[in-house]
Amino acid sequence: MLNTSAQFDEQLKNCREIFQKKTRDYGTSWRVLRPASLTDQLFIKAQRIQTIEEAQTKMVDEDERSEFIGLINYAIIGLIQMQLKEDKRTELKEEEALQLYDTQAAEIKSLMLAKNHDYGEAWRDMRVGSFTDLILMKLLRIKQIEDNKGKTLISEGIDAGYRDIVNYSIFALIKLSEK
Repeated sequence: MLNTSAQFDEQLKNCREIFQKKTRDYGTSWRVLRPASLTDQLFIKAQRIQTIEEAQTKMVDEDERSEFIGLINYAIIGLIQMQLKEDKRTELKEEEALQLYDTQAAEIKSLMLAKNHDYGEAWRDMRVGSFTDLILMKLLRIKQIEDNKGKTLISEGIDAGYRDIVNYSIFALIKLSEK
């Protein structure tokens, strides 16, 4: 039997390593991004994945796997930005950025384990393209919530959307690694 928890950890470890290397290269320059800019960055990445899936060719030498990793890291950055909303620092120390990343990742994994239990690993029967479409739908919902100044009547907030994007992206990476 496949171990979702271990597979999740393996994919997230790779994403964290990339986040750490980019933090060393660029610092935490992402701290200047406003929420709508982060959502647009996520949307661009998801749109590119869908375009690659539909066209089955690409002109830039980055595959859908690297875009799913980007979705994971930018969604976690979005959650960190929400957590640090009142903190105006543009530069964080690497250790602090990694701690914030790890805290968000742990919350996301906990959510995944609970949902995975309740849904009975249904994601394993899904296609990667369906994850892409669900991510795009989540992003359109997030954009609408942002346009409504964060107010919702019945729906979950932006943070829930970001967490779902991470989980869908990790599921896609697991499926791609099993091909």
